[in-house]
Amino acid sequence: MSYQTINFNKKFALFNEQWQPRVVAEMNDYQFKIVKLEGDFVWHDHKNTDETFIVLEGVLRIDFRDGKVHIAAGEMFVVPKGVEHKPHAEHEVKLLLIEPRGVPNTGHEGGDRTAENDVWI
Repeated sequence: MSYQTINFNKKFALFNEQWQPRVVAEMNDYQFKIVKLEGDFVWHDHKNTDETFIVLEGVLRIDFRDGKVHIAAGEMFVVPKGVEHKPHAEHEVKLLLIEPRGVPNTGHEGGDRTAENDVWI
């Protein structure tokens, strides 16, 4: 077996696309995905799962129908399942998402921002 750490900076250097999560690891049925974000995403929810956002660089705002939260580098936030939300990044944000394998980034909304699942880097 090969024992190797995952270097986020090296992984982020492998792609430029935004709003397209890349899988860097799995634990049981959960995936760890890195993603670059800038601008507005779509309103969506995940009916059957929570979604964890860990900001590695920048500041992410997540809008809710009844408020918002700002997540800075070194902070995390868990959006509870079924809660409609819309991420926004004024400037590019690099973050780590933790969610079950196969969960689309746009939840049930679909559309042109839906990323292909299980893109490993």
